Amino acid sequence: MTTTSITQPSIIFKYDTIIEDEITQLSQAIENVPNLKANYWARWLAIQLLEGDNLLLLEVQAALGGQAVLQVLENSRTHLENHYGEESEIILAEHRYGFVNEVVGKVLIRPNGLLITNSDRIDKIVIHRWLGIPIFLVMMWVVFKVTTDVAAPFLNWVSAVINGPITHWVVALLNLVNLGGTWLENLAVDGIIAGVGGVLVFVPVLISLYLALALLEDSGYMARAAFVMDRLMNVLGLHGRSFLPMVIGFGCNVPAIYATRTLENPRDRLLTGLLVPFMSCGARLPVYILFASIFFPQNTGPVIFGLYLMGIVTAIGLGVLLKSTLFKEDEPMPLLMELTPYRWPNLKTIWFSVWGRTLAFIKNAWTIILATSIIIWFLMAIPIGGSGRFAHTNINDSAFGIIAGAIAPVFTPLGFGNQQTGGALITGLVAKEVVISTLAEVYNVTHGVKANKMPQPTSFIADIGEIITSFFTATIDTVKSVPLIVGINLFETEPSQNSPELMAAVKTSFEETSGGHGALAGLAFMVFVLLYTPCIVTIIAEWHEFGAKWTLFSVTGQIAVAWLMGTIVFQGGKLLGLG
Repeated sequence: MTTTSITQPSIIFKYDTIIEDEITQLSQAIENVPNLKANYWARWLAIQLLEGDNLLLLEVQAALGGQAVLQVLENSRTHLENHYGEESEIILAEHRYGFVNEVVGKVLIRPNGLLITNSDRIDKIVIHRWLGIPIFLVMMWVVFKVTTDVAAPFLNWVSAVINGPITHWVVALLNLVNLGGTWLENLAVDGIIAGVGGVLVFVPVLISLYLALALLEDSGYMARAAFVMDRLMNVLGLHGRSFLPMVIGFGCNVPAIYATRTLENPRDRLLTGLLVPFMSCGARLPVYILFASIFFPQNTGPVIFGLYLMGIVTAIGLGVLLKSTLFKEDEPMPLLMELTPYRWPNLKTIWFSVWGRTLAFIKNAWTIILATSIIIWFLMAIPIGGSGRFAHTNINDSAFGIIAGAIAPVFTPLGFGNQQTGGALITGLVAKEVVISTLAEVYNVTHGVKANKMPQPTSFIADIGEIITSFFTATIDTVKSVPLIVGINLFETEPSQNSPELMAAVKTSFEETSGGHGALAGLAFMVFVLLYTPCIVTIIAEWHEFGAKWTLFSVTGQIAVAWLMGTIVFQGGKLLGLG
């Protein structure tokens, strides 16, 4: 920032003598730094520094001679906080608001009765002591259903377009250059297209999430929600606003991580982001259904509900632990938020908010997941043993299989230490849905999961027509699903589509590795899937939002917690004679 002259205001608000003395000393120190003096009015900069403006603080640190200013700033803050018993930014704000209140009291003529606005009437219900939390939970339920069920038709449409027409076109192009049926086709379809699709398939979920968030924010309700949930979230050392990303996490952890952007405090964003992955996302549900159907056929529903509940309890316990250790605060910051009047959302603001957030996700995510998918494909394609060849080898004889076998002993205390489950958990890092297909492949059975692909059109025009037709079908299905939001049962699922062969193979394998305690081992497996790293896209989201260090801490912490809880379930169950 460079200016030729600094224009001072004609009217200057004066604080009391003690504050003014500190401002004067700090202003004099600023004027001794040429770069700061040339760019800022010294008094204004002094006040901003006392109020804790981090951007200006960084600029002062970088300026030649800025260390002298920082020393005076530290002394001034200490003096003011010792004298008034408050932080310096609060001290200055209280003096300004006190002056404003005094002036308003002298010039403003109020009506005899208290003026009650429509917003006040709504708030009597929305932030009511007893009704506030139920209303908030209903609103979050609606957001949750929008990001999971309402967006599902478009999610399926994107997946179908990628697995159908786009795959057809790529295969056709490779055939034109005589590369059809080669390992390059396998790489293009199973590596590159699957990798990009793994990102793009989340876009409808993200758009629906960002749309719901933008509507709540622009209408003025988000501030009320934070106020209502603040007391409960204080147990975790968080504000009420942190509860929203956790609710979204039940649908998908990826948009839940990005939803932490609604939190202004970096500490709150980080702590919330570390807890979100323990909310059981929808991608884990197929694994629960398969294993609960195998080992607990008479109690499938209660077992799945217990897993969801376990994720919540684990997040609360870890939140309390982190609050008292890494995220410890001497005095929790109070929630200060202006409750603006309710208003109709601005469509232009909504559009730019949704578009900007979605575009940021696509730009920052696709490269990493693409690279990861290709690496895993190569590991599964490289033969280490057996009679296979590159891209045509049994998974057990591939580099991937060797790695899976090497880590298998780690899971012995959980009751399922073999190559098959180790490999499934590795691929589960890419996406939890892959766990079932990996098990089916390593056990060499048909898993029976319905392929979400379009019919095979015969021409490019037919492909385009199918894309357009299916888009309108998805739109109609989305509109139809909106009235059913409240009436949909969270745990109501279709009958299992897994084949008896897969279920029998999994049961036999777990019985063998657990020494006859297959049900306990199956439960421990589900607990591990619940608590360990959700998927590679979630890791990307954490990396994007919180950086490499905290992402590594989060991933290793999730795996450690998952292993510990799975071990407790299996070993504890054996001691109690269960399973």
